[in-house]
Amino acid sequence: MPANPPVDFEKRVKLPPGKMGSDYPYAIKATDLMQNFVFATLDIDAAYVESINGVGGHAQRKLKLPAPPSSGTHVLGAVDGTIQWIATEEC
Repeated sequence: MPANPPVDFEKRVKLPPGKMGSDYPYAIKATDLMQNFVFATLDIDAAYVESINGVGGHAQRKLKLPAPPSSGTHVLGAVDGTIQWIATEEC
């Protein structure tokens, strides 16, 4: 997977306009935006996702993790396929 979004809008705005004068840098294509949104979407098991109302009432997904312990030193890890806080010695 590439480290950068598929469409680099900073590069696009520096291009000369298209033949009809309506291409970059004057217009942003919806398909380019969608490519970047799909690229940025986190693919995660549904068990770790909570649906909430986001900004403007739009649906938003929130990552669910176990609550951190209130004391001691812990690391987040997996034990027998379950994500949990694991006690560890303080460094």
